[in-house]
Amino acid sequence: MMRVLRRLRAGTMAPPRADWNEIFWAWAGSCLSIISLALLEKLCSQEWNLPLLIGSFGASAVLAFGAPHSPLAQPRNLVGGHVLSALVGVSCQLLFSDNPVLASGLAVSTAIALMHATQTLHPPGGATALIAVIGGPGIHSLGYWYVLLPCAAGAICMLALAYAANNLAARKRYPLFWW
Repeated sequence: MMRVLRRLRAGTMAPPRADWNEIFWAWAGSCLSIISLALLEKLCSQEWNLPLLIGSFGASAVLAFGAPHSPLAQPRNLVGGHVLSALVGVSCQLLFSDNPVLASGLAVSTAIALMHATQTLHPPGGATALIAVIGGPGIHSLGYWYVLLPCAAGAICMLALAYAANNLAARKRYPLFWW
């Protein structure tokens, strides 16, 4: 019991707060990214009634703009994680549409396993897989189109904006690696 309690102790101090320049660029880039996706969705929905903005993109914005140095925020992970997770989520929804509880669990866990196996781990991908299952009739009606719109297209748009915003900021370089 004491060994378990000892592990609760922190070994080091928390990292220092980001400087104001970094905070500004994270705010500006994420704001521009989400607004751009929302505007594109508005245009697409008028013409084709297609979604382009899903909840997991909010978490991707945190990584791409708030922690661009993280391996989880790199292009391979950002795009690959969303695309692979969307494929898994849609497949689970189609295979187990009569059992959304099972489909949900299998979608998230299989997406994690696949992202690990392909070195594309991106935590928002778990939400992307789950959204494919629980997103409702509008998402379900897309079928495998969900992989392209909103997932691949939205992730690529966010990547382009992350590249621009993070390289405008002083002392930042994004990406650290492409593939």
